[in-house]
Amino acid sequence: MIVSFFHYGFIMRGLEAGMVVALVAPLIGIFLVLRRYSLIADTLSHVSLSGIALGMLLGINPVLAAIVFTVIASLGIERLRMSKKVYGESALALFLSGSLAFAIVLLSLARGMNANLFNYLFGSIVTVTTTDVFTITILGALVAALVFLFYKELVYITFDEESALVAGIPVKSINVVFIVLTALTVALSIPIVGVLLIAALIVIPVLTALQLRTSFVRTIFYAELCSVCAVLLGMIISFYANLATGGTIVLLMLGLFSAVLLVMKQRRQIGSQ
Repeated sequence: MIVSFFHYGFIMRGLEAGMVVALVAPLIGIFLVLRRYSLIADTLSHVSLSGIALGMLLGINPVLAAIVFTVIASLGIERLRMSKKVYGESALALFLSGSLAFAIVLLSLARGMNANLFNYLFGSIVTVTTTDVFTITILGALVAALVFLFYKELVYITFDEESALVAGIPVKSINVVFIVLTALTVALSIPIVGVLLIAALIVIPVLTALQLRTSFVRTIFYAELCSVCAVLLGMIISFYANLATGGTIVLLMLGLFSAVLLVMKQRRQIGSQ
């Protein structure tokens, strides 16, 4: 039964894209969660919806349009945050509401919802194209490479931004690079989990791994493991049960998070006795 799952071309494309996203998302998520900046993933996902709507209206690849839109918006968010004229959370609220309103207007011009938009909202492995796989793989590799390149600086800034600034680390430049990488990760996740569930893919595996209370590197490893397992199983289950791919993946992640949380709570209770 499982063997036949891998015989379909669209399934293999979905798996290839899904594994790339599953590996990249926790690399960005770990820094977002520890910096208490998780809301930016949700904000950028709504921004990406505007890109998708514009792409559908103009007849261009919606994923590519979402990437361009999301990167531009991420730079705007960071500029507002660094100017200190608008507090970080307020800047996110501005872009979230503004981009959602813009998307609604564009969709009304495109005569509302259709099946393709539904797939972009909730994710579907059926609609992943060869172009999507190529784009996701190339940009996913770029995101991973830059995270590893600036790994020490990102860790330093995450735990103590002021000390990193005093130590001579170009904090502003690193933050710009990081928010662009976040934007790329959000846009790349669209075909797999959809616009409405991207934040969950980036955040939940990291929250699950943090419950284990281990080292930073091991936390990343466990987050990657959680993400890959949930994406792989979610795709298989959604295919055979005819369920929405994104929703299935996120529910599996939530189930794993709840299980880990329960096990760790029981361990602490036993240890305190």
